Amino acid sequence: MTPAQDVVELILEDHRTMEDLLRLMRNTEADRETALHDFAHLMIAHGEAERASVHPVLVSFGDADTVERIEAVHQEAVKVLFAILQVREIGSAEWDWRLQQLASVTARHMDQQERTLVNRVREGLGRRCREELGVGFARTEADLLTARCGSVAGVHRMVCAGASA
Repeated sequence: MTPAQDVVELILEDHRTMEDLLRLMRNTEADRETALHDFAHLMIAHGEAERASVHPVLVSFGDADTVERIEAVHQEAVKVLFAILQVREIGSAEWDWRLQQLASVTARHMDQQERTLVNRVREGLGRRCREELGVGFARTEADLLTARCGSVAGVHRMVCAGASA
């Protein structure tokens, strides 16, 4: 059995992995399609795991505004992700433009999370509590990754759900 990981460490690890995948998507010698799909699955699973495990804690701290802002930027990122998943030709002008949009919204979202959510969790919760949250976060994320949650159809459902919210 692996030792419990701090939810903050898990979030930051995912952020670094997403940055690596974005770099691969820019690299003409890489398997850009695989990198895109890996990114899609991780981004969706990561966001849903945060929503399930960390956001309720922030709301309990009286920080509903931060959660609302983070979720709005995440929903924007999901829309941009859906747009790039629909691009027919990887490496086309449209691909490059959508990739630039995806990288921009992802960077903004990660920056906002690391300055707000991550620091509030660090300051407000002890290590043991962060590890307990990490267990739930990791389980939710693993289940969603196994279910291939970042499929085009899955991302489309999220875009539609966000539009009706």
